[in-house]
Amino acid sequence: MSLNYIKNFYEGCLRPPTVIGQFHTLFYGSVRMFFLGVLGFAVYGNEALHFSCDPDRRDLNLYCYNQFRPITPQVFWALQMVTVLLPGAVFHLYAACKNFDQEEILRRPVYTIFYIISVVLRVLLEFVAFWLQSHLFGFQVHPLFRCEASTLEKKFGMIKCMVPEHIEKTIFLSAMYVFTIITVGLCVAEIFEILCRRLLGLQPSQ
Repeated sequence: MSLNYIKNFYEGCLRPPTVIGQFHTLFYGSVRMFFLGVLGFAVYGNEALHFSCDPDRRDLNLYCYNQFRPITPQVFWALQMVTVLLPGAVFHLYAACKNFDQEEILRRPVYTIFYIISVVLRVLLEFVAFWLQSHLFGFQVHPLFRCEASTLEKKFGMIKCMVPEHIEKTIFLSAMYVFTIITVGLCVAEIFEILCRRLLGLQPSQ
C-alpha cells in the first residue's frame, strides 16, 4: 500500500463525510477514550488487590475475584471500542484502496450505501456491547459479593467478599452506559443526515 493510500485512510478515519460523523469521531476518539484510559485505570486499576473475602486468604480472594470478574471492565470496554470502530475502518480502507475522497461518498449511491451499512453495523455492535455489559456487570456494583467457593475447598460454601469503591464503580458503569447511548444516537443521527443530503440534493462543501 502506497503512502497516498495510507494518507487517504488516515484522513477518512479522522474526517468522515458528514458533520455528525466528524462529531462522533471527536467524541469517540477524545472524550470516550480519555474517560476510559485515564479514569478507568484510576477506578479499576487496583481492584484485584483490594478485593477481600472472609476468610481473607490470597488464593480465596483470587478465586472469588475471578468469579466476580470473568472479564475485567477495562478489557471489555477496550474490546468494545475496537470492535465498534472496525466497520468504519474497513470502509475507509476500502475507500483508500479505491482512491476516492470523502466528498464522493455522498455523491455516488453505491459508496453511500456502503457507508450507511458501516454505520448500521456500528449501531448493532453498540447494542450487542450494551447487552453484554448489562449481563456481565449489571447496572449497579454492590458492596458485597457472595462467592461460591465450595469447589476450591469443601469446608467453604457461600462466602462474603468486599468490593472496594463500589459507589465509584457504579458511577463509572453508569457513565459507560450513557456513552454507549450517546454514540448510538450519533450514529442514528448520521444516517438521517446522509438521507437528508441525498433527498434534498445537498452536497458536502468542497
